[in-house]
Amino acid sequence: MSLILTFLGKGGSGCSTIAIASAKKMAGLGSKVLLIGQDPSPAWGLLLKASPSSSITEIAPNLSVVQLSSTHLLEKSWEEVKELEKQYLRSPTLKNVYGQELGVLPGMDQALALNFLREQDKSGNYDVIIYDGSGDINSLRMLAIPEVGSWYSRRFRQVFSDSEIGRTLSPFFQPIAAAVLNFSFNPDGLGKKVDNNILDEGRSALADPRRVLAYLVTNDDPIAIAEAKYLWGGAQQIGLNVGGVIFNRCQSATEDFAPLPAAILPDRQGEDWQELIAELPNFLTVQPPKPLIIDTAAGQVKVYLPGFEKKQVKLTQSGPELTIEAGDQRRNIDVPPPLTGRSVKGAKFQEGYLIISF
Repeated sequence: MSLILTFLGKGGSGCSTIAIASAKKMAGLGSKVLLIGQDPSPAWGLLLKASPSSSITEIAPNLSVVQLSSTHLLEKSWEEVKELEKQYLRSPTLKNVYGQELGVLPGMDQALALNFLREQDKSGNYDVIIYDGSGDINSLRMLAIPEVGSWYSRRFRQVFSDSEIGRTLSPFFQPIAAAVLNFSFNPDGLGKKVDNNILDEGRSALADPRRVLAYLVTNDDPIAIAEAKYLWGGAQQIGLNVGGVIFNRCQSATEDFAPLPAAILPDRQGEDWQELIAELPNFLTVQPPKPLIIDTAAGQVKVYLPGFEKKQVKLTQSGPELTIEAGDQRRNIDVPPPLTGRSVKGAKFQEGYLIISF
């Protein structure tokens, strides 16, 4: 399994520069590194001083790069869908729709990129995968797909099975499906095992800082600092561990991001990367604050929400779940026994954590 590393920060703060420098550093230390660029424009290649393409290319010892092309990834994924359809349907319906004619809809870029990350991680070819994405809220939404997708899958499968139409169609669904498909199955489990395995693997990886880790990137601009703080809190909402903050082109660090460890990087001079590389943190030895702590003995759920004040956070309870709304994101938390069924008594902020008591 690989360490997937990404960087969050305001546009222009240097996330791409830091990603490239980090890839060079890790490769120089002997790790097999894949650097993935989401930006399809020529600017990324100019910064890299290479000619990346949609195919993985080795540009230095231990260092390979790829520049994602959403049209290429969509075409490949569509052909895989068609092959999957052939396995289950006697008369495939998608064979006359070709991947080369499909356009990219909003949101597809992130979903395709996440699937590519999953495939490369699963390949076992790399020790470190560095994802140079947009570095903003869209990157967080992409990484949240396993968590949010799992909730939607669980919630709406239950809604359908409990609905009148679900109960009405269920007795007829299996014989009809058996006539169309090549095998018999229980409709309640349709797609459940495969989908849930992929989603659960993604959730498990995201929760482990040895598997997926983000760093904040900022400079001394108050706007960049505010954006990085916002993304720090937003990362906690999806369960993403943040290992530290990198002050790019700065002389000193601020206290805005305590208790995160801070690295101060000088401005890069010409094509010399060594001074920058030397000041980068050790990405393999981090102990970030946990995004979520559930203490059943104390009757508490602790949600790490740095950068937010209590008035910016909305807390609701519905059945066995808590919903935390902050930073234009919602997080649904399953409350385990023995807290299940107990009402929230109160909530307070302490050392960056929203502490919810039952």
